Amino acid sequence: MTKNPTMREIAKIAGVSLSSVSLVLNNKPNVTPEMRERVLDAASTLGYRPRIAGNSPLATSLSTVGLLTKRRQDDQLIVNPFYSHIIVGVERECQRNNINLMYANVEVDERNHTLSWPAMLLNDLVDGVIIVGAFLEQAISDISMRLGRSIVLVDAYTSVNTMFDSVVIDNLGGAIKAVSHLIENNHRHIGLIGSNPESYPSVLERRQGYLVALAQVGIHDTYIEDGYLTRQGAFEATIRLLHKSPEITAIFACNDETALGVINAIRHIGLRVPEDVSIVGFDDIDLAQEVIPPLTTIHVDKVLMGTMALRLLRDRMDDADKAAIKTVVSTQLITRSSVRYLED
Repeated sequence: MTKNPTMREIAKIAGVSLSSVSLVLNNKPNVTPEMRERVLDAASTLGYRPRIAGNSPLATSLSTVGLLTKRRQDDQLIVNPFYSHIIVGVERECQRNNINLMYANVEVDERNHTLSWPAMLLNDLVDGVIIVGAFLEQAISDISMRLGRSIVLVDAYTSVNTMFDSVVIDNLGGAIKAVSHLIENNHRHIGLIGSNPESYPSVLERRQGYLVALAQVGIHDTYIEDGYLTRQGAFEATIRLLHKSPEITAIFACNDETALGVINAIRHIGLRVPEDVSIVGFDDIDLAQEVIPPLTTIHVDKVLMGTMALRLLRDRMDDADKAAIKTVVSTQLITRSSVRYLED
C-alpha cells in the first residue's frame, strides 16, 4: 500500500504552512474557502487518503514517528534501564493510534552532549521526532527548520528549549523529597553523589534540590563529592567522600545506577547499608527493588513520559504554530529498606 503523503509534502505543493494543512485535514474552522480548496487539491494530487484511528480525530498528520535515544560510546548497556520504559510508553501510544515507529540512537559524550546524528533524520518517511535524554545544541533547531519536522524532547534539553514541546521530570521537587526523607529519619550529615557543576540539566536540578532541602531546615553542612553519573564514578566518589567526611550517615544518589555504586563502595570499606550509611536513589529502575537491601528511591512514571511525548507530537502536528508546551511529570517517594531512623 502506498504511504499517505505527509503534511510537509502537502504544504509544499499547496504553498501554505504546516498549520494550515493541519487545520484543513482535521476539518477545523478558521480556514478560508480558498485555503481549504488549495490544500485539498494538493492532498488529492499526492494521493492523500483520510485515515481514522478508532474514535479519535483524523490521524492523518502523523503517520511515522522517529524515536531517538541517547547512547554513550562507552556504554555497555543495550537499553538504558530508565529510558526503556519511556520507549514502552511511546510504543503503546503509537499502537493505539496506528502510528509507525522507527528507532535510532544519538551518540553522546559523558556530559550527554551530542556527538553525531543518525541517518534516520533524513528519512522522508518520518513525520515527527521524539528525542529522549540528550543535551542538544543549537543544531537541533537548524535540523528542525531545515527538515520541517516537529520535535518533542523527553528529558532532553537544548539552548533553545522554548522552541520545542517537552516532557521533563520534577527533578527539584523529587530531590527535595529524597533528602527530606533522610532528614525526617534524623540524619544531619548527608552526602550527595552523582553530580558535578557541568552535569546534565536534570542532574543539576537534583543537586539544587539537595541544597534546598537542607537549607529549609537550617542544616548548613553539605557534603558534595563531584563525579559522573555512572556506577563506577559513584563508587570512586563515595570512597573519597567517606574518607574525607566519616561523620556522614546518609547519602542521596542522583540516580539509582549511582546508588548501586554507592552501595558497593560502602561495603568495600567495611560499612553496612543502612546500619552505617542510609541511601536514597532517584528514578526507581527495576533493579532498585532487587538490590539488597531494596533501595528507597524517587519513583518517576517513565511510561507516562513516553505516552505524553507522543500526544504532544500529535497535537503539534495538528497546530504547528502554537506556543511550545512543557509537561512536568511529578515524582513519588518509594520507601524500602535502605534508610534507617538514626537514634539520638
